[in-house]
Amino acid sequence: MDSYFEIRHTVGFEETNIVGNVYYVNYLRWQGRCREMFLKQRAPEVLADLQDDLKLFTLKVDCEFFAEITAFDELSIRMRLVDLAQTQLEFSFDYVRLDPDGGETLIARGRQRVACMRGPNNRTAPTRVPEPLIRALEPYRPARV
Repeated sequence: MDSYFEIRHTVGFEETNIVGNVYYVNYLRWQGRCREMFLKQRAPEVLADLQDDLKLFTLKVDCEFFAEITAFDELSIRMRLVDLAQTQLEFSFDYVRLDPDGGETLIARGRQRVACMRGPNNRTAPTRVPEPLIRALEPYRPARV
């Protein structure tokens, strides 16, 4: 199995709906958070570039749900690289509930497609994936990419 970048999260009441299960939009937030923490921990040069001219545009996100989770469930959000093209990246995300007995349950699976862009906001253009990001993603690259 390919390696993954992981963040851990404890579900809070504010992430649940009136019925008590996690509201779907939080899964997308967690994708973004996982991607941000990856950049912070593994590619800080890219964070500096983002403050300059680089932009990471999310082109597409999706999430497929398999089971419900509720407040105080412990999660592992696991990000893998699916595709690395000249100007775009695609990630997959596994949402895994960590059971108190050490077991794991796959709760949902998502994907995210990102384009690298540069230029002023009214004239952005695609740009190559920055070399520091490519290097940081190397351990999470599937054999077929």
